[in-house]
Amino acid sequence: MREDFQRFWQFRYIGWAEKFLGAWIKRTMLSKLEPMKKVARMLRTHRRLILNWFHAEGKVSNGPVEGFNLKAKLTMRKAYGFRNVKTLQIALYHALGNLSEPEISHKFC
Repeated sequence: MREDFQRFWQFRYIGWAEKFLGAWIKRTMLSKLEPMKKVARMLRTHRRLILNWFHAEGKVSNGPVEGFNLKAKLTMRKAYGFRNVKTLQIALYHALGNLSEPEISHKFC
């Protein structure tokens, strides 16, 4: 069933994709495999959002989201040793929001 679902992403026309998705969900719900039923329920719940991919004709990239995730992970690695979560949050806000550094209250000699 899992391998059969991979055909879903090869459709070019939304009507055929919707028909395939409905049939796949129905077939899966009739099976006795509870993990696959869980996936089918999730797909049924998010059906409209999944089919939006066909409206965008596959031109939508998740590159920006992956970039933010990478930047967040890097900031958390750099922040290793911070003593509280608040400091980590501030570091993430500065890195992801591209905020300027705050003014220092005094100058070092």
